[in-house]
Amino acid sequence: MTDFPADETGRRSSTAFGRAVVADALRHLDPAAAAGAERETDWRRNYLRHFRALVETGLAADGTAGYELAEEGLASVQARVRFRRDDGEFSLAQALMAAPERPLETTEVIGRERPETEVVLPYRGAELRGDALRRQLDTWVATGVIEESCAAAVTEVAGSPDWLDLSDQTLIAAGAGTEMGPVGAFLGWGGTVLALDLPRDDLWQRVRGKVTAGRLFAPTGGADLLRDLGAVAQWLLGFEGRLILGNYVYAPGGAYPLLAAAVDALGTHLRHHRPDTALAFLATPTDVYAVPEAAVTHARSRYAARSWRARAGAAASGGRLLRPNYPRAEVPGISDSLVPQQGPNYALAKRIHRWRATLTRRDGVVSFAVAPPTRTRSVTSNRLLAAAYAGAHLFDVEIFEPETASKLMALLLVHQIRKPRVADPAAWRDEAVGAAHGGLWHAAYHPRTALPLAAVRGLALPR
Repeated sequence: MTDFPADETGRRSSTAFGRAVVADALRHLDPAAAAGAERETDWRRNYLRHFRALVETGLAADGTAGYELAEEGLASVQARVRFRRDDGEFSLAQALMAAPERPLETTEVIGRERPETEVVLPYRGAELRGDALRRQLDTWVATGVIEESCAAAVTEVAGSPDWLDLSDQTLIAAGAGTEMGPVGAFLGWGGTVLALDLPRDDLWQRVRGKVTAGRLFAPTGGADLLRDLGAVAQWLLGFEGRLILGNYVYAPGGAYPLLAAAVDALGTHLRHHRPDTALAFLATPTDVYAVPEAAVTHARSRYAARSWRARAGAAASGGRLLRPNYPRAEVPGISDSLVPQQGPNYALAKRIHRWRATLTRRDGVVSFAVAPPTRTRSVTSNRLLAAAYAGAHLFDVEIFEPETASKLMALLLVHQIRKPRVADPAAWRDEAVGAAHGGLWHAAYHPRTALPLAAVRGLALPR
């Protein structure tokens, strides 16, 4: 069982783990920031500033410090996480090398439809293709919903229909049942999917429903990545062809950073045995990013043109609400869209993904893009987050439906696998490529000072 390290009393704490990993990542580059993280007594409330420090510190040395920070952070994660068995505790790397007690059996589902050969994006009840798709991409760029590089990538895939023939690719979908994952699109284009998810009948019924074309293989009955890591690794290496390990797992609370660590170790193990293995991640828009000049300029122009009502509302709040997204015209700007309600475990799991993407881009192939805010079940189950999403359009933020977001991100996956790029010396620039942040980077107001008002409006809307 994958677990946090025990302290001197035997207690295993996600808070202590997260605080230590952030401090370890910062230590060599910014000892003062590392000490601040270690001294933090209320990690659950105050984690936001320490995760912002990770991005700000990564901008040192013209952005190249981001690579060292990622190396230190991942080294800390893998050194600290333990795999517990009856005969002792081990590192995840050791657990992956051990022979599993029970090899996994395989279930296969074959799609009967013809693979799709044209780029089609579902959006608000329509199926966008050709000129209609290009017009929507242009609209999203003009309104700051996606970056221009995102539109360019989708346009290039649409103009290269042969790229959609994924019969030569095998996607390992860790978290196959998630709404944001590309499983349905990948199968629709004729690819092969090795599906990993928990042993739950309702979940696998949903996954099997995505098999139109292509082929899907899964461990019979499912597999728990926190418990069956060695067996999963052995099972995956039994398949031929080029592998793409897509990390789409999600779990509430402390299980999420443990899952992130487990899949991270699995990726390292696969790349050791199969060096051509690619990695794929979906980055959350509710995080801290360094963003390009165009986003800062657009957001500041919107803030300068704000209405008198907005000015009055900000003044009445004593400056707590409707603050500028970028107080200064700095390049790069810092877009801080962390949502306190999502918590430090969520932020750490997503940071583990980002760190691994940063390092893999230097010596391998990786697909990484910021995904749009989306009405997934995990988000809408939180009443306040659901309300904020319902009212977000008032502040120029577009919330996507899952079918649109997942297909859009699948198209970016195709582009980044078919046309991998060389790593930028400044790690933050690579994170900004292809971003579909929903408008959070271009919004006039700092999200945490505007979304409370969006939530008030959202709560008043009919369900």
